Amino acid sequence: MDGILDIDEAAAALARQALRWRSAGFEVGQVTWRDAEASWPQPLETERARVHDLDSVGVVISGPGEAELSLVLFRGGWADVDFVASLDDFGSLPASGIASVPDFESRMNQWVTRVFGDVQ
Repeated sequence: MDGILDIDEAAAALARQALRWRSAGFEVGQVTWRDAEASWPQPLETERARVHDLDSVGVVISGPGEAELSLVLFRGGWADVDFVASLDDFGSLPASGIASVPDFESRMNQWVTRVFGDVQ
């Protein structure tokens, strides 16, 4: 698949935001990477150096109570974004047509705000 996003650049943006989220009291899980060349099912790696044909980067963010946001960005310009804000508020958020890393960073902030509220 042709990549339109630089996943390493997106991971750097994710790391910058993770600092802010942690200072706001959220738990940010370990970043995971997926190699497009790996045999199916493609395992998630926790070491970037083990991935040769970088296909995606992901992380899970946990907040107050049972709230959780899982996001995986794919180099093709979309993300899988699943959340649980409460027992009555859960699902997937729209995440297609991501055109750039700044667009991804902006959307990350929107997703975090949607699930956890405003992050100071």
